Amino acid sequence: MTQISSGCPMGYGASDQQPSKEEGWHDAKLDFSDAMSYGDYLSLDSILSAQHPLSPDHNEMLFIVQHQTSELWMKLALYELRAALAAVQRDELPPAFKMLARVSRIFEQLVQAWSVLSTMTPSEYTAMRPYLGASSGFQSHQYRQIEFLLGNKNEQMLKPYAHREAVLAEVQATLEAPSFYDEVIRLLARRGFPIAPERLNRDFTQPTTHDASVEAAWLKVYQEPSQNWELYEMAEELVDLEDAFRQWRFRHVTTVERIIGFKQGTGGTNGAPYLRKMLDVVLFPELWHVRTVL
Repeated sequence: MTQISSGCPMGYGASDQQPSKEEGWHDAKLDFSDAMSYGDYLSLDSILSAQHPLSPDHNEMLFIVQHQTSELWMKLALYELRAALAAVQRDELPPAFKMLARVSRIFEQLVQAWSVLSTMTPSEYTAMRPYLGASSGFQSHQYRQIEFLLGNKNEQMLKPYAHREAVLAEVQATLEAPSFYDEVIRLLARRGFPIAPERLNRDFTQPTTHDASVEAAWLKVYQEPSQNWELYEMAEELVDLEDAFRQWRFRHVTTVERIIGFKQGTGGTNGAPYLRKMLDVVLFPELWHVRTVL
């Protein structure tokens, strides 16, 4: 009789050999009638039953899963950004650095998600597009809060949530609160850098704009990194985050152009041209301009 190597977990099926301890799963728990399983812990029944294609087209499942998984990653990004912001407020910067690095890696995952969606062809999307109605990623309240947390404020962007009171309140609170970058600039002031009072007390519902006193502070940090090491590391974490965010935006517009060209978006925007305009948004202007003056 041919012996099957015990290195194969199912090898015992071809002989009367019994599974060995070395096969790894021999002592694994197999009865979950009275214990929490993997599926229970992750609520997989709810997650895996949340895909409801409306069209008869095979490719709609890809469209739904891509956007649902992106929303899960954005939920984690918001969770980490808010925790990092609280750490900055407490002057506990090392934990904030770890969280910001994680958010940058999350955006790498979001970039790769567009690569999967780009396997959808224009004809495939056209077959399912009528079933989407006016729904659009433009309406994502989590994405909007990420934009607001990173300083790209726009009060007009509250309107898509007017019909959902709880969501509107959440997004509006993020609009009205200081952004992450606003808190970092307050940190610069606490560390003794002369930040203009009008910058520290600005209208937080407005988008971030360049401020000469902030650039002067960052210039000092970059000129003397060893004397300002935590702020120097914070600056680089922010640049890394915006770099990742820009790549996500670029991959988004490229995927849209590849699939629908320059058609109007389902949510009413002008599609790719709107997304291309968003590529010009700079979240942390002084950190990018200081590289020119160093």
